[in-house]
Amino acid sequence: MRALIASLTLALLATVAHAGDSACEAKAVDKNGKALAGAAKTSFIKKCEKESGAASAGAACAAKAVDKNGKALAGAAKTSFIKKCEKDAAAK
Repeated sequence: MRALIASLTLALLATVAHAGDSACEAKAVDKNGKALAGAAKTSFIKKCEKESGAASAGAACAAKAVDKNGKALAGAAKTSFIKKCEKDAAAK
């Protein structure tokens, strides 16, 4: 029973991870519309995944950027909070 649950969990995680890759793979085309291959494709996908992860972390951090009274942070306080939040998210 445990083996079944473990294998189903791994299959689900692999499917979710592959779904994230497919978005970047779909964008991996050159200026002529041909699909990238080899090192160019690998480099593009790596960059795409890094940027998409940073974008989602930045959006999550921006949503959390509020002061103790519930007002949105602004200016240097917001910039500092988002920078620290993104750094902490990248460390995890």
